[in-house]
Amino acid sequence: MDAFFLIGHSPVFRQLLNTAQLVAATRATVLISGESGSGKENLARFLHSHSPLASRPFIAVNCANLPENLVESELFGHRRGAFSNAVFDRDGLVRAAHNGTLFLDEIGELPLTAQAKLLRFLENGEILPLGYDKPIKANVRVIAATNCDLEKMVKIGRFRADLFYRLLVVPMEVPPLRERAGDIGLLIEHFVEMAAQQHSLQAVSFSPDAMKVLKAYPWPGNVRELKNLCERLTILCNFQRGSLGVENLPLSIRGGQRVTTSTPATAPLNLEQTERDLILQALEQTRGNRTRAAKLLGISRYTLLYRIKKYFGAEESGLVGET
Repeated sequence: MDAFFLIGHSPVFRQLLNTAQLVAATRATVLISGESGSGKENLARFLHSHSPLASRPFIAVNCANLPENLVESELFGHRRGAFSNAVFDRDGLVRAAHNGTLFLDEIGELPLTAQAKLLRFLENGEILPLGYDKPIKANVRVIAATNCDLEKMVKIGRFRADLFYRLLVVPMEVPPLRERAGDIGLLIEHFVEMAAQQHSLQAVSFSPDAMKVLKAYPWPGNVRELKNLCERLTILCNFQRGSLGVENLPLSIRGGQRVTTSTPATAPLNLEQTERDLILQALEQTRGNRTRAAKLLGISRYTLLYRIKKYFGAEESGLVGET
């Protein structure tokens, strides 16, 4: 489990964590709601790892990724010959989670037919795999999550009301990052350290003005967006000495606005030198692999080759390999 779920001092986050510690000690069914990227799966993993089932399986399923014609087989299993292409027996994900936790992410994407079977399982702990004549018992704790308004989906007939209320034993809501802005500094410190260790780099830091912008940004992608930004800047700005400033932040975050800083004006950035440094950094991180370096920089391989030739000329052959 990513330790970032334990990081934060904002009141709304501490309240969630306190509730999670109480719920984790039980086997109660939990329905987690929250925006995309807010950390719903991390909460589910926290509940599992702090429960009596911690040593048992934790099976995470994204219901949106299940092929519609194979949902029942994927979840509940099948017997060989139950349908065309069923050439072997399959236990299914519910039985894979036996004596452990089944995490059903994006539960609102589950087809109605599979919802009926899930309801039966939640009611009596039984599943009926395709091709079986008798139901099979499975001892599983279910944690579901959604970023949709399930009550609205119930009203329009896209989600079963009986399943909704059966899942709603313990509702928990993960707050969006904009509601816990006081935790942003702590999360940034954690994410840059994690990215530095992952890529064998030095951890970057941010100037007070950059931190002010980061804390004011609404973070529509929530914690996931913040984590990705910290990793990106750790990789692409590791050559830079000193703290990263507002100018290092993406335009989407600083809104394209000119930000007044409290520090003395610095010398203008040299665009060509910055590009040269970024290319060298990317090639160093990928050990000269041009394709991977281009992907890291967010440009095409052709564009990378053009800029290598532009900035380094005859040096190109000594800079990189042939990949």
